[in-house]
Amino acid sequence: MSFVLALDQGTTSSRAILFDHAGLIHAVAQREFAQLFPQPGWVEHDPMEIWASQSGVMAEVLARGAIAPTDVAAIGITNQRETTVLWERATGRPVANAIVWQDRRTAPLCDALRASGHQATFARKTGLVLDAYFSGTKLKWLLDNVPDARSRAQRGELAFGTVDSWLIWNLSGGTHVTDPSNASRTLLFDIHRGEWDDELLALLDVPREVLPDVVASSGVCAQAALAGATVPIAGIAGDQQAALFGQACLEPGLAKNTYGTGCFLLLNTGRQAVASKNNLLATVAWRRGATTDYALEGSVFIAGAVVQWLRDGLKIIRSAAEVEALAASVPDNGGVYLVPAFAGLGAPHWDAYARGAIFGLTRGATGGHLARAALEAIAFQSAEVLHAMETDAGLTLSELRVDGGATMNNLLMQFQADLLGVPVVRPRVAETTALGAAYLAGLAVGYWRDDRDVTANWQVGRRFEPAMAPDHAAQLKANWDKAVARAKGWD
Repeated sequence: MSFVLALDQGTTSSRAILFDHAGLIHAVAQREFAQLFPQPGWVEHDPMEIWASQSGVMAEVLARGAIAPTDVAAIGITNQRETTVLWERATGRPVANAIVWQDRRTAPLCDALRASGHQATFARKTGLVLDAYFSGTKLKWLLDNVPDARSRAQRGELAFGTVDSWLIWNLSGGTHVTDPSNASRTLLFDIHRGEWDDELLALLDVPREVLPDVVASSGVCAQAALAGATVPIAGIAGDQQAALFGQACLEPGLAKNTYGTGCFLLLNTGRQAVASKNNLLATVAWRRGATTDYALEGSVFIAGAVVQWLRDGLKIIRSAAEVEALAASVPDNGGVYLVPAFAGLGAPHWDAYARGAIFGLTRGATGGHLARAALEAIAFQSAEVLHAMETDAGLTLSELRVDGGATMNNLLMQFQADLLGVPVVRPRVAETTALGAAYLAGLAVGYWRDDRDVTANWQVGRRFEPAMAPDHAAQLKANWDKAVARAKGWD
Protein backbone atom coordinates (compact mmCIF):
# COMPACT_ATOMS: atom_id res chain seq x y z
CA MET A 1 0.00 0.00 0.00
CA SER A 2 1.40 3.43 -0.91
CA PHE A 3 0.93 6.76 0.84
CA VAL A 4 1.32 10.47 0.17
CA LEU A 5 3.68 12.36 2.46
CA ALA A 6 2.68 15.88 3.49
CA LEU A 7 5.30 18.21 4.95
CA ASP A 8 3.51 20.84 7.02
CA GLN A 9 6.01 23.51 8.01
CA GLY A 10 4.24 25.82 10.45
CA THR A 11 5.11 28.85 12.53
CA THR A 12 5.95 26.98 15.72
CA SER A 13 6.52 23.40 14.58
CA SER A 14 7.36 21.20 11.62
CA ARG A 15 5.24 18.14 10.93
CA ALA A 16 5.25 15.22 8.54
CA ILE A 17 2.06 13.24 7.95
CA LEU A 18 1.42 10.13 5.87
CA PHE A 19 -2.06 9.95 4.33
CA ASP A 20 -3.73 6.94 2.78
CA HIS A 21 -6.14 6.86 -0.15
CA ALA A 22 -9.13 7.56 2.12
CA GLY A 23 -7.46 10.77 3.29
CA LEU A 24 -6.86 9.28 6.74
CA ILE A 25 -3.69 9.69 8.77
CA HIS A 26 -1.38 6.66 8.78
CA ALA A 27 1.39 8.25 10.84
CA VAL A 28 2.47 11.67 12.06
CA ALA A 29 5.63 13.20 13.53
CA GLN A 30 6.10 16.73 14.89
CA ARG A 31 8.84 18.91 16.37
CA GLU A 32 8.68 22.43 17.75
CA PHE A 33 11.50 24.87 17.07
CA ALA A 34 12.69 28.13 18.58
CA GLN A 35 10.90 31.45 18.25
CA LEU A 36 13.38 34.33 18.26
CA PHE A 37 12.46 37.85 19.42
CA PRO A 38 15.61 40.00 19.01
CA GLN A 39 13.74 43.30 19.47
CA PRO A 40 10.17 44.33 20.37
CA GLY A 41 7.97 43.65 17.35
CA TRP A 42 10.63 41.50 15.64
CA VAL A 43 10.07 37.75 15.14
CA GLU A 44 12.68 35.48 13.54
CA HIS A 45 13.40 31.80 12.86
CA ASP A 46 16.68 30.05 12.15
CA PRO A 47 16.18 28.60 8.62
CA MET A 48 18.64 25.80 9.36
CA GLU A 49 16.58 24.80 12.39
CA ILE A 50 13.45 24.83 10.24
CA TRP A 51 15.15 22.49 7.78
CA ALA A 52 16.59 20.27 10.53
CA SER A 53 13.21 19.90 12.22
CA GLN A 54 11.41 19.23 8.93
CA SER A 55 13.94 16.69 7.67
CA GLY A 56 13.94 15.07 11.11
CA VAL A 57 10.20 14.49 11.24
CA MET A 58 10.27 13.33 7.61
CA ALA A 59 12.56 10.45 8.61
CA GLU A 60 10.67 9.88 11.85
CA VAL A 61 7.26 9.51 10.19
CA LEU A 62 8.54 6.79 7.88
CA ALA A 63 9.77 4.87 10.91
CA ARG A 64 6.53 5.40 12.80
CA GLY A 65 4.51 4.35 9.78
CA ALA A 66 6.76 1.32 9.27
CA ILE A 67 7.04 2.01 5.56
CA ALA A 68 9.87 2.22 3.07
CA PRO A 69 10.61 5.41 1.11
CA THR A 70 9.51 3.57 -2.01
CA ASP A 71 6.00 3.37 -0.48
CA VAL A 72 5.69 7.18 -0.80
CA ALA A 73 3.89 8.06 -4.04
CA ALA A 74 4.54 11.80 -3.81
CA ILE A 75 5.40 14.64 -1.45
CA GLY A 76 3.18 17.68 -0.88
CA ILE A 77 4.48 20.78 0.88
CA THR A 78 2.52 23.37 2.80
CA ASN A 79 4.05 26.19 4.76
CA GLN A 80 3.82 29.34 6.85
CA ARG A 81 3.46 31.72 3.95
CA GLU A 82 4.98 35.17 4.32
CA THR A 83 8.05 34.17 6.33
CA THR A 84 11.06 35.29 4.31
CA VAL A 85 14.33 33.42 3.76
CA LEU A 86 17.41 34.65 1.86
CA TRP A 87 20.28 32.25 1.20
CA GLU A 88 23.43 31.70 -0.86
CA ARG A 89 22.95 29.71 -4.04
CA ALA A 90 26.49 28.32 -3.92
CA THR A 91 26.38 26.96 -0.37
CA GLY A 92 22.70 26.86 0.57
CA ARG A 93 23.51 28.81 3.73
CA PRO A 94 21.09 31.53 4.90
CA VAL A 95 22.60 35.02 5.01
CA ALA A 96 20.38 35.95 7.98
CA ASN A 97 17.60 34.56 10.12
CA ALA A 98 14.21 34.21 8.46
CA ILE A 99 11.88 37.13 9.12
CA VAL A 100 8.57 35.65 10.29
CA TRP A 101 5.17 36.74 9.00
CA GLN A 102 4.34 38.14 12.46
CA ASP A 103 7.33 40.52 12.36
CA ARG A 104 6.46 44.25 12.33
CA ARG A 105 9.85 45.87 11.59
CA THR A 106 8.80 47.01 8.11
CA ALA A 107 5.66 48.85 9.23
CA PRO A 108 7.35 52.28 8.71
CA LEU A 109 8.29 51.27 5.15
CA CYS A 110 4.65 50.37 4.47
CA ASP A 111 3.61 53.74 5.91
CA ALA A 112 6.01 55.50 3.53
CA LEU A 113 4.74 53.57 0.50
CA ARG A 114 1.16 54.47 1.40
CA ALA A 115 2.11 58.11 1.91
CA SER A 116 3.67 58.10 -1.56
CA GLY A 117 0.37 56.98 -3.06
CA HIS A 118 1.29 53.39 -3.96
CA GLN A 119 -1.43 51.55 -2.02
CA ALA A 120 -3.80 51.46 -5.02
CA THR A 121 -1.13 49.98 -7.29
CA PHE A 122 -0.33 47.18 -4.87
CA ALA A 123 -4.00 46.49 -4.21
CA ARG A 124 -4.88 46.37 -7.90
CA LYS A 125 -2.08 44.03 -8.88
CA THR A 126 -1.60 41.86 -5.79
CA GLY A 127 -4.99 41.90 -4.05
CA LEU A 128 -3.15 42.77 -0.83
CA VAL A 129 -2.96 45.73 1.50
CA LEU A 130 0.36 47.42 2.22
CA ASP A 131 1.29 45.80 5.51
CA ALA A 132 4.43 44.46 7.17
CA TYR A 133 2.73 41.04 7.20
CA PHE A 134 3.79 40.29 3.62
CA SER A 135 7.20 39.11 2.49
CA GLY A 136 8.13 41.77 -0.09
CA THR A 137 9.01 44.45 2.46
CA LYS A 138 10.83 41.84 4.57
CA LEU A 139 12.96 40.94 1.55
CA LYS A 140 13.73 44.62 0.94
CA TRP A 141 14.78 44.97 4.59
CA LEU A 142 17.19 42.03 4.26
CA LEU A 143 18.65 43.41 1.02
CA ASP A 144 19.10 46.81 2.67
CA ASN A 145 20.50 45.61 6.00
CA VAL A 146 22.53 42.44 5.44
CA PRO A 147 26.06 43.48 4.32
CA ASP A 148 26.56 43.12 0.54
CA ALA A 149 23.17 41.41 0.16
CA ARG A 150 21.82 43.75 -2.52
CA SER A 151 24.92 43.62 -4.73
CA ARG A 152 25.15 39.86 -4.30
CA ALA A 153 21.48 39.47 -5.17
CA GLN A 154 21.93 41.55 -8.31
CA ARG A 155 24.79 39.27 -9.34
CA GLY A 156 22.51 36.24 -8.96
CA GLU A 157 24.39 34.88 -5.94
CA LEU A 158 21.42 34.88 -3.54
CA ALA A 159 18.03 33.17 -3.58
CA PHE A 160 14.85 34.45 -1.94
CA GLY A 161 11.98 32.25 -0.98
CA THR A 162 9.12 31.70 1.35
CA VAL A 163 9.46 28.52 3.39
CA ASP A 164 8.15 26.26 0.60
CA SER A 165 11.02 27.37 -1.62
CA TRP A 166 13.54 26.85 1.19
CA LEU A 167 12.33 23.29 1.81
CA ILE A 168 12.26 22.34 -1.88
CA TRP A 169 15.76 23.74 -2.37
CA ASN A 170 17.05 21.51 0.43
CA LEU A 171 14.99 18.45 -0.51
CA SER A 172 15.98 18.56 -4.16
CA GLY A 173 19.56 19.78 -3.98
CA GLY A 174 18.96 23.20 -5.49
CA THR A 175 15.62 23.51 -7.33
CA HIS A 176 14.40 27.10 -6.80
CA VAL A 177 10.62 27.28 -7.21
CA THR A 178 7.43 28.43 -5.54
CA ASP A 179 3.76 28.23 -6.43
CA PRO A 180 1.22 31.02 -7.08
CA SER A 181 -0.47 30.66 -3.68
CA ASN A 182 2.80 31.59 -1.98
CA ALA A 183 3.94 34.06 -4.66
CA SER A 184 0.64 35.93 -4.25
CA ARG A 185 1.63 36.79 -0.65
CA THR A 186 4.83 38.66 -1.53
CA LEU A 187 3.58 42.07 -2.79
CA LEU A 188 5.68 41.28 -5.89
CA PHE A 189 3.30 39.08 -7.89
CA ASP A 190 0.50 40.19 -10.22
CA ILE A 191 -2.27 37.72 -9.37
CA HIS A 192 -4.22 38.52 -12.55
CA ARG A 193 -1.35 37.91 -15.00
CA GLY A 194 0.14 35.19 -12.81
CA GLU A 195 3.73 36.42 -12.84
CA TRP A 196 6.30 38.58 -11.06
CA ASP A 197 5.67 42.26 -11.79
CA ASP A 198 8.44 44.66 -12.81
CA GLU A 199 6.68 47.77 -11.43
CA LEU A 200 6.24 46.14 -8.02
CA LEU A 201 9.83 44.90 -8.04
CA ALA A 202 10.99 48.45 -8.74
CA LEU A 203 8.85 49.94 -5.94
CA LEU A 204 10.41 47.57 -3.42
CA ASP A 205 13.86 47.65 -5.08
CA VAL A 206 14.01 43.86 -5.46
CA PRO A 207 16.20 42.41 -8.25
CA ARG A 208 14.47 39.78 -10.37
CA GLU A 209 17.58 37.57 -10.13
CA VAL A 210 16.73 36.65 -6.54
CA LEU A 211 13.23 35.28 -7.29
CA PRO A 212 12.15 31.64 -7.66
CA ASP A 213 10.38 30.26 -10.73
CA VAL A 214 6.61 29.99 -10.29
CA VAL A 215 5.19 26.51 -10.97
CA ALA A 216 1.73 24.98 -10.62
CA SER A 217 0.42 24.14 -7.16
CA SER A 218 -0.34 20.60 -8.36
CA GLY A 219 2.31 19.06 -10.59
CA VAL A 220 5.74 17.46 -10.33
CA CYS A 221 8.25 20.29 -9.85
CA ALA A 222 11.28 18.54 -8.40
CA GLN A 223 12.62 15.22 -7.11
CA ALA A 224 13.35 14.75 -3.42
CA ALA A 225 16.00 12.47 -2.00
CA LEU A 226 14.16 10.49 0.68
CA ALA A 227 16.29 7.96 2.60
CA GLY A 228 17.97 6.74 -0.54
CA ALA A 229 14.87 6.84 -2.74
CA THR A 230 13.77 9.49 -5.23
CA VAL A 231 10.23 10.78 -4.67
CA PRO A 232 8.44 13.45 -6.73
CA ILE A 233 7.58 16.74 -5.06
CA ALA A 234 4.18 17.27 -6.67
CA GLY A 235 2.16 19.65 -4.49
CA ILE A 236 2.85 23.12 -3.08
CA ALA A 237 0.43 25.48 -1.35
CA GLY A 238 0.57 28.07 1.38
CA ASP A 239 -0.94 26.70 4.56
CA GLN A 240 -4.29 28.47 4.32
CA GLN A 241 -4.88 27.66 0.67
CA ALA A 242 -3.91 24.07 1.38
CA ALA A 243 -6.48 23.95 4.18
CA LEU A 244 -9.15 25.29 1.81
CA PHE A 245 -8.34 22.42 -0.57
CA GLY A 246 -8.17 19.89 2.25
CA GLN A 247 -11.63 20.98 3.43
CA ALA A 248 -12.91 20.14 -0.08
CA CYS A 249 -13.93 23.79 -0.57
CA LEU A 250 -13.37 23.35 -4.30
CA GLU A 251 -16.39 25.31 -5.53
CA PRO A 252 -17.13 29.05 -5.30
CA GLY A 253 -19.03 29.98 -2.14
CA LEU A 254 -17.45 27.40 0.19
CA ALA A 255 -15.42 28.71 3.13
CA LYS A 256 -13.20 27.44 5.92
CA ASN A 257 -11.51 28.90 8.98
CA THR A 258 -8.19 27.54 10.21
CA TYR A 259 -7.39 27.98 13.90
CA GLY A 260 -3.62 27.79 14.23
CA THR A 261 -1.06 30.28 15.48
CA GLY A 262 -3.25 32.81 13.70
CA CYS A 263 -6.77 32.46 12.31
CA PHE A 264 -7.36 32.45 8.58
CA LEU A 265 -10.78 32.53 6.96
CA LEU A 266 -10.87 31.80 3.24
CA LEU A 267 -13.77 31.84 0.79
CA ASN A 268 -13.40 30.19 -2.61
CA THR A 269 -14.33 32.77 -5.29
CA GLY A 270 -13.55 30.54 -8.29
CA ARG A 271 -11.90 32.02 -11.37
CA GLN A 272 -12.55 35.58 -10.17
CA ALA A 273 -10.32 37.61 -7.86
CA VAL A 274 -12.82 39.64 -5.79
CA ALA A 275 -11.63 43.15 -4.90
CA SER A 276 -12.50 43.70 -1.24
CA LYS A 277 -14.15 46.87 0.05
CA ASN A 278 -13.69 45.79 3.67
CA ASN A 279 -9.92 45.38 4.00
CA LEU A 280 -9.85 41.70 3.12
CA LEU A 281 -7.36 40.17 0.71
CA ALA A 282 -7.82 38.72 -2.76
CA THR A 283 -5.35 35.87 -3.12
CA VAL A 284 -4.54 32.95 -5.38
CA ALA A 285 -6.05 29.77 -3.98
CA TRP A 286 -4.12 27.43 -6.29
CA ARG A 287 -3.09 26.93 -9.89
CA ARG A 288 -3.76 23.57 -11.48
CA GLY A 289 -2.60 23.21 -15.05
CA ALA A 290 -3.39 26.50 -16.78
CA THR A 291 -6.30 27.30 -14.47
CA THR A 292 -6.05 29.62 -11.48
CA ASP A 293 -8.64 29.71 -8.69
CA TYR A 294 -8.87 32.59 -6.24
CA ALA A 295 -10.01 33.16 -2.68
CA LEU A 296 -11.06 36.02 -0.46
CA GLU A 297 -9.12 35.94 2.81
CA GLY A 298 -9.22 37.50 6.22
CA SER A 299 -6.15 37.07 8.41
CA VAL A 300 -6.11 37.19 12.21
CA PHE A 301 -2.52 37.40 13.43
CA ILE A 302 -2.89 35.95 16.93
CA ALA A 303 -5.23 33.03 17.64
CA GLY A 304 -3.70 29.88 19.11
CA ALA A 305 -0.63 31.98 19.94
CA VAL A 306 -2.65 33.67 22.69
CA VAL A 307 -2.96 30.28 24.40
CA GLN A 308 0.80 29.82 24.07
CA TRP A 309 1.17 33.19 25.78
CA LEU A 310 -1.00 32.03 28.68
CA ARG A 311 1.28 28.98 28.93
CA ASP A 312 4.73 30.47 28.32
CA GLY A 313 4.27 34.13 29.25
CA LEU A 314 1.83 34.15 32.15
CA LYS A 315 2.33 30.47 33.09
CA ILE A 316 -1.28 30.07 34.23
CA ILE A 317 -1.50 26.77 32.34
CA ARG A 318 1.15 24.06 31.87
CA SER A 319 -0.04 22.88 28.47
CA ALA A 320 -2.28 24.34 25.77
CA ALA A 321 -4.77 21.51 26.33
CA GLU A 322 -5.46 22.79 29.87
CA VAL A 323 -6.97 26.07 28.68
CA GLU A 324 -10.41 24.62 27.98
CA ALA A 325 -10.87 23.26 31.50
CA LEU A 326 -9.63 26.52 33.04
CA ALA A 327 -11.98 28.56 30.84
CA ALA A 328 -14.88 26.24 31.69
CA SER A 329 -14.28 26.79 35.41
CA VAL A 330 -16.24 30.05 35.13
CA PRO A 331 -19.72 30.47 33.60
CA ASP A 332 -18.77 33.46 31.43
CA ASN A 333 -15.97 35.97 30.88
CA GLY A 334 -16.93 38.04 33.91
CA GLY A 335 -16.76 41.19 31.82
CA VAL A 336 -13.10 40.55 30.88
CA TYR A 337 -12.01 41.12 27.26
CA LEU A 338 -8.52 40.32 25.97
CA VAL A 339 -7.44 41.89 22.67
CA PRO A 340 -4.39 39.82 21.57
CA ALA A 341 -2.87 42.47 19.30
CA PHE A 342 0.66 41.31 20.14
CA ALA A 343 1.69 41.79 16.50
CA GLY A 344 -0.82 44.49 15.61
CA LEU A 345 -4.27 43.76 14.22
CA GLY A 346 -4.94 42.04 10.92
CA ALA A 347 -8.20 42.00 8.97
CA PRO A 348 -10.37 43.95 8.87
CA HIS A 349 -8.46 46.59 10.89
CA TRP A 350 -4.87 46.38 9.58
CA ASP A 351 -3.46 48.42 12.44
CA ALA A 352 0.26 47.66 12.76
CA TYR A 353 0.43 49.86 15.85
CA ALA A 354 -2.31 48.21 17.91
CA ARG A 355 -1.04 46.32 20.93
CA GLY A 356 -2.41 43.66 23.24
CA ALA A 357 -4.71 44.83 26.02
CA ILE A 358 -7.00 43.45 28.71
CA PHE A 359 -10.14 45.33 29.71
CA GLY A 360 -12.80 44.86 32.37
CA LEU A 361 -10.56 43.54 35.14
CA THR A 362 -11.97 43.64 38.66
CA ARG A 363 -10.84 42.09 41.94
CA GLY A 364 -13.16 39.21 41.15
CA ALA A 365 -11.35 38.35 37.92
CA THR A 366 -9.54 35.00 37.95
CA GLY A 367 -7.29 32.95 35.73
CA GLY A 368 -10.45 31.25 34.52
CA HIS A 369 -11.87 34.55 33.29
CA LEU A 370 -8.61 35.38 31.53
CA ALA A 371 -8.50 31.95 29.87
CA ARG A 372 -12.10 32.34 28.74
CA ALA A 373 -11.42 35.86 27.43
CA ALA A 374 -8.44 34.52 25.47
CA LEU A 375 -10.53 31.81 23.79
CA GLU A 376 -13.39 34.21 23.12
CA ALA A 377 -10.95 36.66 21.50
CA ILE A 378 -10.16 34.03 18.87
CA ALA A 379 -13.86 33.69 18.07
CA PHE A 380 -14.54 37.45 18.14
CA GLN A 381 -11.76 38.12 15.64
CA SER A 382 -13.02 35.38 13.31
CA ALA A 383 -16.58 36.72 13.50
CA GLU A 384 -15.34 40.18 12.46
CA VAL A 385 -13.63 38.71 9.40
CA LEU A 386 -16.62 36.58 8.43
CA HIS A 387 -18.96 39.58 8.56
CA ALA A 388 -16.62 41.57 6.29
CA MET A 389 -16.36 38.62 3.93
CA GLU A 390 -20.11 38.18 3.63
CA THR A 391 -20.44 41.89 2.84
CA ASP A 392 -17.73 41.72 0.15
CA ALA A 393 -19.05 38.57 -1.47
CA GLY A 394 -22.71 39.51 -1.17
CA LEU A 395 -23.70 36.23 0.45
CA THR A 396 -24.52 34.70 3.81
CA LEU A 397 -22.73 31.51 4.71
CA SER A 398 -24.93 28.63 5.83
CA GLU A 399 -22.10 26.93 7.74
CA LEU A 400 -18.42 27.38 8.52
CA ARG A 401 -15.98 24.51 8.07
CA VAL A 402 -13.17 24.65 10.60
CA ASP A 403 -9.77 23.04 11.06
CA GLY A 404 -6.51 23.43 12.93
CA GLY A 405 -5.35 22.43 16.38
CA ALA A 406 -7.60 24.80 18.33
CA THR A 407 -10.74 23.26 16.82
CA MET A 408 -10.38 20.39 19.30
CA ASN A 409 -11.39 22.94 21.95
CA ASN A 410 -15.14 22.34 22.13
CA LEU A 411 -15.79 25.43 24.27
CA LEU A 412 -14.20 27.62 21.59
CA MET A 413 -16.09 25.95 18.75
CA GLN A 414 -19.42 26.28 20.53
CA PHE A 415 -18.79 29.95 21.29
CA GLN A 416 -17.86 30.50 17.64
CA ALA A 417 -21.17 29.01 16.51
CA ASP A 418 -23.01 31.13 19.08
CA LEU A 419 -21.37 34.32 17.85
CA LEU A 420 -21.93 33.58 14.16
CA GLY A 421 -25.43 32.22 14.49
CA VAL A 422 -24.60 29.43 11.99
CA PRO A 423 -23.31 25.88 12.48
CA VAL A 424 -19.59 25.31 12.85
CA VAL A 425 -18.53 22.01 11.28
CA ARG A 426 -15.38 20.17 12.33
CA PRO A 427 -14.31 17.43 9.91
CA ARG A 428 -13.31 13.93 10.90
CA VAL A 429 -9.72 14.68 9.84
CA ALA A 430 -8.76 17.98 11.44
CA GLU A 431 -5.31 18.10 9.81
CA THR A 432 -6.71 19.60 6.65
CA THR A 433 -3.73 21.86 5.93
CA ALA A 434 -1.44 18.87 5.49
CA LEU A 435 -4.24 16.94 3.79
CA GLY A 436 -4.69 19.68 1.19
CA ALA A 437 -0.98 19.52 0.31
CA ALA A 438 -1.27 15.75 0.07
CA TYR A 439 -4.28 16.01 -2.25
CA LEU A 440 -2.51 18.48 -4.56
CA ALA A 441 0.48 16.13 -4.77
CA GLY A 442 -1.53 12.95 -5.08
CA LEU A 443 -3.76 14.32 -7.82
CA ALA A 444 -0.66 15.28 -9.82
CA VAL A 445 0.67 11.70 -9.85
CA GLY A 446 -2.67 9.88 -10.19
CA TYR A 447 -2.86 8.67 -6.58
CA TRP A 448 -6.30 10.27 -6.50
CA ARG A 449 -8.21 10.45 -9.79
CA ASP A 450 -10.03 13.76 -9.58
CA ASP A 451 -11.86 16.24 -7.34
CA ARG A 452 -14.66 13.75 -6.72
CA ASP A 453 -12.24 11.57 -4.75
CA VAL A 454 -11.34 14.58 -2.60
CA THR A 455 -14.96 15.54 -1.98
CA ALA A 456 -15.95 11.95 -1.20
CA ASN A 457 -13.23 11.69 1.48
CA TRP A 458 -14.47 14.73 3.44
CA GLN A 459 -16.55 13.66 6.47
CA VAL A 460 -18.17 15.53 9.36
CA GLY A 461 -16.55 14.88 12.71
CA ARG A 462 -18.79 17.11 14.86
CA ARG A 463 -21.31 19.84 14.18
CA PHE A 464 -21.74 22.73 16.66
CA GLU A 465 -25.16 24.39 16.47
CA PRO A 466 -25.66 27.97 17.75
CA ALA A 467 -27.37 28.01 21.15
CA MET A 468 -26.95 31.62 22.36
CA ALA A 469 -29.73 34.20 22.14
CA PRO A 470 -28.92 36.60 19.28
CA ASP A 471 -29.32 39.71 21.44
CA HIS A 472 -26.82 38.36 23.97
CA ALA A 473 -24.32 37.58 21.19
CA ALA A 474 -24.80 41.11 19.86
CA GLN A 475 -24.06 42.62 23.28
CA LEU A 476 -20.87 40.58 23.62
CA LYS A 477 -19.74 41.71 20.17
CA ALA A 478 -20.47 45.34 21.05
CA ASN A 479 -18.26 45.03 24.15
CA TRP A 480 -15.54 43.46 22.02
CA ASP A 481 -15.72 46.33 19.53
CA LYS A 482 -15.23 48.79 22.39
CA ALA A 483 -12.16 46.89 23.61
CA VAL A 484 -10.62 46.75 20.13
CA ALA A 485 -11.12 50.48 19.64
CA ARG A 486 -9.15 51.17 22.81
CA ALA A 487 -6.28 48.85 21.82
CA LYS A 488 -5.68 50.54 18.45
CA GLY A 489 -2.87 52.94 17.66
CA TRP A 490 -0.96 52.25 20.85
CA ASP A 491 2.63 52.08 19.62
